[in-house]
Amino acid sequence: MDVVEKNEQVCIVNALPMEEGERERFIDLAQGAQQWFITPDQEGLETLPKDWHERVNIVLGNLPPADIAKCSNLQWLQTESAGVNAYQKPGVLGPQVKLTGASGAYGKAVSEHMFAMMWALMKHLPEYRDLQDRKQWKPLGQTLTPSESTVLVLGTGDIGSHFAQLAHNVGAHTVGVRRNPERSAPSIDDMHSFEDLDQLLPQADVVALALPAAADTHYLMNEQRLQAMKERAILINAGRGDAVDCAALARVLASGHLWGVGLDVSDPEPLPADHPLWAQDRCLITPHVAGGASLPSSHAKVIDIVESNLERFLAGKDLINRVQ
Repeated sequence: MDVVEKNEQVCIVNALPMEEGERERFIDLAQGAQQWFITPDQEGLETLPKDWHERVNIVLGNLPPADIAKCSNLQWLQTESAGVNAYQKPGVLGPQVKLTGASGAYGKAVSEHMFAMMWALMKHLPEYRDLQDRKQWKPLGQTLTPSESTVLVLGTGDIGSHFAQLAHNVGAHTVGVRRNPERSAPSIDDMHSFEDLDQLLPQADVVALALPAAADTHYLMNEQRLQAMKERAILINAGRGDAVDCAALARVLASGHLWGVGLDVSDPEPLPADHPLWAQDRCLITPHVAGGASLPSSHAKVIDIVESNLERFLAGKDLINRVQ
């Protein structure tokens, strides 16, 4: 059977962010499959056929899990995000559905954001900006340097390894924590398992979290572990918000412990308006913007991953970045 004929009955909803020329490439790659294009924020969803939930076989992009759960003939979901935990909750995907993410596309962007947060906190830059807003000329005293510091990286995959490389480049000693410490990672000087975490925390000048969502990392950084960190240590989290107990973190900061904190993710997310972390001048918060389309190179890598997987799926080959 001709490839085009074989794929004529396949229906695709494509909700990826598109740049000029990319839609045409996906049309070519689809090899005759029906493909409906909408925007990442679901603009155009109302233009799809009324029975699209029954017809669609492939979704490319991050449609709401509630919509995905209605897709009775779905065979494959490819997200544009590295994280896929929203789609792994009970009732969202049937056991027959293949799920792939965009892991590997965001290491550069997220690690650079984490590194910028770390260095800004070391040099009091967020606090100086607050003083500028109040038109105050006030030196804030001593600063820190990453040179010869000990940087503890929890999660040494794509993002964690990129961050370790940046820290290593400016003279830091990097210590990694991962599930299998026998596996090395780029720019990690010493690798440990999570069983060693409580012994490592008091030695670290910077603790950087780049962890994926997992039940056993929920509130990994609880109040006891936050208090175990050095008084002048810095905590950075750009992995999953619930790896840090943010209520406990607010109490620890209020007590005067820790030099500073940088959060691109939080629990809950977003933080409610009355959360005490908003008022902490030593806490730098950004609205989950480290990854996504913040760097053009990240977008290009996402498109490369999805294009490769679309070719593989239509040819009956194994998918990359498969989660289930």
